[in-house]
Amino acid sequence: MKVMCIALATWMVTACGTVGSPIPPEDVGVTPTIERQKRFDAEAAKREAEESQPVPEPLGQDVDLPSLRPVGTR
Repeated sequence: MKVMCIALATWMVTACGTVGSPIPPEDVGVTPTIERQKRFDAEAAKREAEESQPVPEPLGQDVDLPSLRPVGTR
């Protein structure tokens, strides 16, 4: 048990002082986030413009049709 506690303490002392890989300053802050969002919005608008095609209007829909009631019957 004593050996296990010593091993755990040694591991914690060495693990708590480790430093991760550095983060480049170009990837941190508000400006890169805003630029990524603008790029994403521009790509989404481009994709939406490509996908939306004008719908052709059906022919003959603006003609007034006669009423559906039969003429001359009761």
